[in-house]
Amino acid sequence: MPTPPHPPPTTTTGPVGAGGPPPRRPWHTLARRATAAAAALLALAAPAACTSPGSDGDGAASPTGAATPSATAGAPSPTGSATATATGEAGPDGVARPELADTVATGLTTPWGIAFLPDGRAVVGERDTGRLLLVAPEGGEVAEAGTVPGVATAPGGEGGLLGLAVPPDFADDPRLYVQYTTGEDNRIAVLPYRESDASFGEPEPLVTGIPANVYHNGGRLAFGPDGMLYATTGDAGDRSRAQDLDSPAGKILRMTPQGRPAPGNPFEDSLVYSYGHRNVEGLAWDADGRLWVTEFGDQRRDELNLVTPGGNYGWPMAEGTLGGGTGLVDPVVEWGTDEAGPVGIAVVGGSAWIGAVTGERLWQVPLRGEEAAGEAVDHLVGEYGRLRTVVAAPDGSLWVTTSNTDGRGEPREGDDRILRLTVS
Repeated sequence: MPTPPHPPPTTTTGPVGAGGPPPRRPWHTLARRATAAAAALLALAAPAACTSPGSDGDGAASPTGAATPSATAGAPSPTGSATATATGEAGPDGVARPELADTVATGLTTPWGIAFLPDGRAVVGERDTGRLLLVAPEGGEVAEAGTVPGVATAPGGEGGLLGLAVPPDFADDPRLYVQYTTGEDNRIAVLPYRESDASFGEPEPLVTGIPANVYHNGGRLAFGPDGMLYATTGDAGDRSRAQDLDSPAGKILRMTPQGRPAPGNPFEDSLVYSYGHRNVEGLAWDADGRLWVTEFGDQRRDELNLVTPGGNYGWPMAEGTLGGGTGLVDPVVEWGTDEAGPVGIAVVGGSAWIGAVTGERLWQVPLRGEEAAGEAVDHLVGEYGRLRTVVAAPDGSLWVTTSNTDGRGEPREGDDRILRLTVS
């Protein structure tokens, strides 16, 4: 059945912490349409219908009878796109390798967002409880720092307390940005931090009305090198939204810290930075300031994409590589959906490190411009179950969360946990 309609998204126009004028609609001043080439391809995609958990292990399958044009598994990829394979090797020669250093924390419930404070402590959010935790940089000590009110989850679903982001000026104005699901929508809000009792206060909404569903809520949140706030969204079960520039669903959003469209965005008076995404749950920048995102496919191919402003990444017309002449951006790397289910991503040591919930492994993709410098390599295959969030810690290590208590995994003693890996 079609996803129920949602109200148009709104943002505040006043500064954070101030009343400001009433919310306004930020998405458009004039109606926009996708390019003619994309519109023609969209006609090939079947209309949205009832959705149910699918083979990707972290999303919803295509409706029965719906076919999406796509590169088939095993088909050759064009120049600039590589198909990753499971090798089990330690890594390509001359490329950094990960080593497990220790376990930072155990006994967590679906840890999803991680963001580091200037003093090295990590703020960790539990998707299915709405709790915010403070974790000491050396590990071991975990303290509760509040619960985000209004967080709604669905058993076995993908909504809840999702991305967390600490702003660059936290020391001057301590606050935390959060992205989460309510009973009505997905939204982005900011919470004040109180050092007196090491806790976070009530959320002040910045962007509301982002479509929500049991599946495909996106949810990753991070400040970029430009000081702007980036957020990822899914199509929320209605694939047509990904091509609709008047909808925030199926997009990468870029905004000021106050929740307004960021200067230089590709579409006038809009938060939309790129579109045509099915469900993006990971984003990170490399040393050259390029934005990389991970994206769940449907039945065939998962993706690693290099994002350009205004780029159309093809969903629902394409899943994986479609080829030139379409006006769509092909992935840089793609996997079969049983190998990946790519989620969190961090760039350390010249490689992108990607958590895989379906494939239960950590993928390493050596980066060189728009191409992989070497074959993608998998690590920790099956050792810790579903691996979700991957973040770069201030000391240069990788923090990796398991996601075995999310209703889809098989919890082990001590789950869920946060692992620390060194890269050398």
